[in-house]
Amino acid sequence: MDMKLLLKGFEVELFTGRPNGEHVGVAVEVSQELQEFVKEPDQRNLEYITKPSSDYSLLRESLLAPRRKLRSWLRPKGLTLLPGSTLSLGDSKRFERSDLSNPYHDLIETSYGTKVVTASIHINLGLEDLHLLFAALRLVRCEASLLLALSASSPFLDNVPTGMHSQRWSQFPLNPNDVPLFLDYEHYVRWVENSLLSGVMRNERHLWTSVRPNGPRRPYELNRLELRICDLITDPSVLLAVTALLELRVLSLIKEPEKLDPLKSSELSEIELAVLSDKNDLAASKDSLDAALSHWRDGSLIICRDWIKDLVEEVTPLAKELSMLDQLSPLASVLRTGNQSMQWLQDYSQGKSIQSVLKEGISAMAIEEMQASRAEMML
Repeated sequence: MDMKLLLKGFEVELFTGRPNGEHVGVAVEVSQELQEFVKEPDQRNLEYITKPSSDYSLLRESLLAPRRKLRSWLRPKGLTLLPGSTLSLGDSKRFERSDLSNPYHDLIETSYGTKVVTASIHINLGLEDLHLLFAALRLVRCEASLLLALSASSPFLDNVPTGMHSQRWSQFPLNPNDVPLFLDYEHYVRWVENSLLSGVMRNERHLWTSVRPNGPRRPYELNRLELRICDLITDPSVLLAVTALLELRVLSLIKEPEKLDPLKSSELSEIELAVLSDKNDLAASKDSLDAALSHWRDGSLIICRDWIKDLVEEVTPLAKELSMLDQLSPLASVLRTGNQSMQWLQDYSQGKSIQSVLKEGISAMAIEEMQASRAEMML
């Protein structure tokens, strides 16, 4: 089979603040002056969306260009971009509304408060064939915990360590509480319609889970898979590596559906797989790469880091075939030295304050951007 790379795009949420790590909300002003950015319900974070592309070099620039523009806007105001996916230095007791007249924002604040005030990366893969889309959704749902573990960057909240590597995922209000492993498109449509009728979902966007189908008119017109579980990954090379692993798993599924569709190749039922996946997500939010997870094939225990190594080994032949080894290679460093949360917690355990850790992270984030930009100019 002649494999082609999929269209890929990102929804990137960012926190803004001072160089000392203090969060400062400017989403209202930014969204008015920079057309690339949209405000979130709480003005301390904002979002931009990249243009879909199958080319990884174009994706890198589409990730960096809005950040450079935002930095230029922030700099004269003494502000910067903050790493991490939670209100690391606080204040999570206070909701800072970006639009007091927006009824949806009112619903968010009333129902969830600052549990939703987080920064994350949503990765979208274009899949228009509905049969393939739902098979991919099943596989990615069962392996989403691995991608969360690679991305974890939120060990702090309100200036204390929380005991979680992804505090963001542990606090974020998943909705509805029980989301099935969708058997096909028709199952998904019926389930969404029933959820809307019962009020469990307030609108078609109110499906907050690790991965979901997306498209121009949900639930009826779908054209992509949206992975929602990842914390903010500030290093573009690592983000593209995580994206490459996700894409290679989906392309492998397209080549070998009987082997990789959990509905066809697992010893567990679809109900058991949904429960297993949700438990794995929570385990990864606590211990990330060191988490003990249950494999979707048979429920056997496996350490997250080992499972990821197995997947990288599995997709390597296809990566070579598609000239994607360079995109995949940064994962080796993450597996060796740990994700952002693990590195931060290591620094904290050695006596550094959370503010000091964040200040170093702010500098590292800026350096990553400069290095990535230079690398692009040399290509």
